[in-house]
Amino acid sequence: MTANQTRTVLRPLALACVLAGLPASHALAIDWSAVPAKNVLLGYPGQASWEWVLTKNDHEGAEKFRGGKDCKECHDAESIPKDGAKTAKGGKLEPAPIAGKPGHLPVKVQVANDGSNLYFRLQWKESGTNAKQADFAARASVMLSDASVKEAVRAGCWAACHDDVEGMASAGAAPQEKYLGASRTKLGRSGGGANLKPAAEIDKLLAGGTFMEYWTAALNPGKPAVAGSGYFLEKAHAAATSTVAAEATFSGGEWTVVLSRPMVSAGSGQKTYAAGTTYPVGIAIHDGFTDGRWHYVSMEHSLTIDGGAADFVAKKQ
Repeated sequence: MTANQTRTVLRPLALACVLAGLPASHALAIDWSAVPAKNVLLGYPGQASWEWVLTKNDHEGAEKFRGGKDCKECHDAESIPKDGAKTAKGGKLEPAPIAGKPGHLPVKVQVANDGSNLYFRLQWKESGTNAKQADFAARASVMLSDASVKEAVRAGCWAACHDDVEGMASAGAAPQEKYLGASRTKLGRSGGGANLKPAAEIDKLLAGGTFMEYWTAALNPGKPAVAGSGYFLEKAHAAATSTVAAEATFSGGEWTVVLSRPMVSAGSGQKTYAAGTTYPVGIAIHDGFTDGRWHYVSMEHSLTIDGGAADFVAKKQ
């Protein structure tokens, strides 16, 4: 997801960002002390893919999930750390463990809007590990969709995590990029592979909103956050010019990251965020110089704008 990313500067350099023609952060307009916070536990999944979730021989909750129970109905504040710790130590779900990697990551999440822009503020303590996989210390990502991506409603960002994606168990010599199952003619235990639907059908899915949008920021202490965005459908599409802005601070071992973009879609591959709709949300954090699948991920969450029943309600500030 690092290709074609747009550099977005911290507050002292916001003017330079504008002069460069890049999206400037508007987070100064938000009084975060007035925005409710939600503590979200992110777990370490290893090679647990969408197909793994559905397979009884691999996942003891597969029958419950197939029967209609969503991930959060079984995975809670007790099971997420327990399962994550087991996976992080190594085994069937993690053939290449990172020494000392914690099995979960608590993240403080705040969401708001200013009438024009939608904001996610994420705060977490770094783990102190160094996997030496990436040239950034951390990366924060938010993935959003709507009811057209049913897998995201039930399992968050697992909707795009398949067994044949790079770093996963069935990747082989020709791994796939992250994708949605709707883009394939069929899915098996090892994923959808190259069973792509015709281009015209992919275009129709995109036009109909069947895609998952992502916002991301690559982070290094003392340096500007590097913002990027795009969407997942038949593969990952990075925006050539990102409309997502990012700012970040690192103090006392804690990251504070704000991701934002205009609520109105700028074109293909973006959602318009408005009151009256519920949006599935997934959160991912790469910590300790990790890349690829060696991240922490949330279960499925929901977002509404200004009011309504959801995990996150982005009220106007």
